Amino acid sequence: MRHFVPAAFLLPLAAIVAPAHGADYLTAAAAQSLLFPGANSFVARPLRFSAAQRDQIKALAGVRQRLDEQPVWRAERDGALVGWFIVDDVIGKHEFITYAAAIAPDGKVLGIEVLSYRETHGGQIRDPAWRRNFVGKTLASPFKLDQDVPNISGATLSSRNVLDGVKRLLVIHQLFLARG
Repeated sequence: MRHFVPAAFLLPLAAIVAPAHGADYLTAAAAQSLLFPGANSFVARPLRFSAAQRDQIKALAGVRQRLDEQPVWRAERDGALVGWFIVDDVIGKHEFITYAAAIAPDGKVLGIEVLSYRETHGGQIRDPAWRRNFVGKTLASPFKLDQDVPNISGATLSSRNVLDGVKRLLVIHQLFLARG
């Protein structure tokens, strides 16, 4: 005996199982090579934060540290520190954006790469010209959208949240990584 399932019942199911828009662009290892071309070793140094440390990060960065653990790698050239590679997630408009930041030992941003972008709009944050605006940023930088990093029309939330995320990573560097 065959059972007929009306299409009205299948449409909500299709919406649930339909794949989300987005794409993975780089692995962490590929981004490490791009951001630290002279490094020959990446040593995993994940950071675990207490509630008090997360509060300290929020107080200095202006945005909260959502997770207790932050993936971090020490980038080395022949055993010498050349910088820190940090993978992070920020929310775009609705979905997470996974990006990586390279931070020099002195606290300057060397570059950022977008690893995964899951939003339907605003993928322009992957544009190398836009990402270059982060190079050289330090905690002394204004970190104001349209002041030192341009807004991308149609990607305002993604632009702002990546900007805020990079500032938060610089705070993490200052508090927990600057001593090597």
